[in-house]
Amino acid sequence: MFSQRLGIDLGTANSLVYLVGQGVVLNEPTVVAVSEEEGKVLAVGNEAKEMLGRTPGGIVASRPMRDGVIADYVVTEAMLRYFLDKVCGASRLFKPEVMICVPAGVTQVERRAVLDATISAGARVAYLIEEPLAAAIGAKIPISAPSGNMIVDIGGGSTEAAVISLGGVVTHKSVRVAGNRIDEAIQTFLRRKYNLVVGDRTAEEIKITIGTALAEKKSKAGGSKTGNEEKKSKAESSSEMEVRGRDSISGMPRMVTLTAEEVAGAIAAPLSQIITAVKGVLEDTPPELAGDIIDKGIVLSGGTSLLRNLDKFLTEVTGVPCHTAEDPLLCVVRGCGVAMENIDAFKRAVMKK
Repeated sequence: MFSQRLGIDLGTANSLVYLVGQGVVLNEPTVVAVSEEEGKVLAVGNEAKEMLGRTPGGIVASRPMRDGVIADYVVTEAMLRYFLDKVCGASRLFKPEVMICVPAGVTQVERRAVLDATISAGARVAYLIEEPLAAAIGAKIPISAPSGNMIVDIGGGSTEAAVISLGGVVTHKSVRVAGNRIDEAIQTFLRRKYNLVVGDRTAEEIKITIGTALAEKKSKAGGSKTGNEEKKSKAESSSEMEVRGRDSISGMPRMVTLTAEEVAGAIAAPLSQIITAVKGVLEDTPPELAGDIIDKGIVLSGGTSLLRNLDKFLTEVTGVPCHTAEDPLLCVVRGCGVAMENIDAFKRAVMKK
């Protein structure tokens, strides 16, 4: 009982740590900077993210998670060790118990890799919980009730759509398309239309600032009230953005003005893949549970669910009301922490090593 208990959301874009008894204690980007010669980890998290795209020859800053699963085992283990040392202290007397979230669609080999990396990083016991289940617990959905609840967790590397009833996943679909693919779609669009090359950070900034799932209809002119004028000016200011990058033909730095309508068109392809996964789950849902979902609606969680008008877009396409959970970024890690606190109640839903 002296060992600390942690819940970790090991995401493609961000990693969060929940310490039982304290709540979310760490939220850092899933980025690691490694020296090429010695293979030594130089920086993790925020410090390493600052180095992305700006490192000299001997240093590589990379994301060790890709599409929600481990892409670089050694670097992931080093990153996990860093998180455990930061939260529990490097000279800890007792090894912590750790629960980690994994996408519902991962293979047994990928699950085993996560468990092994966690034990190697210094955990006494490692548990795995599926992301949709953790997201539903974190979104305060009553998952143990004999009633259908649908959650769509859209993170950085994967989208998890699942129907949950009686504390377990009834049906799910997982696509390795999410925030990162949306960023890539923006980069591809800029390269094709404007011959402008931009980095990952700029693409992410564009998505957050003017990204929208639905191209907004421009409001009619002539609002006489000051309040209306203020709203209109705010909408206009957030519907276009100046983007700086490198011209792919001349090689010189250049700036273009990008509109929200252009971004909506650019990201339509990855969004349609996410929609396909959501529709697939709805098609596979038993009729009784489908009735429950129409009544309650679909809950969205994960960082990419904050994309403007995504809930409206999903509602339009599926005909089922959608709403974003409170604090969607923290849903998975909070659910993971709650499951760790009440491990006896969730034993059926977790995998242990």
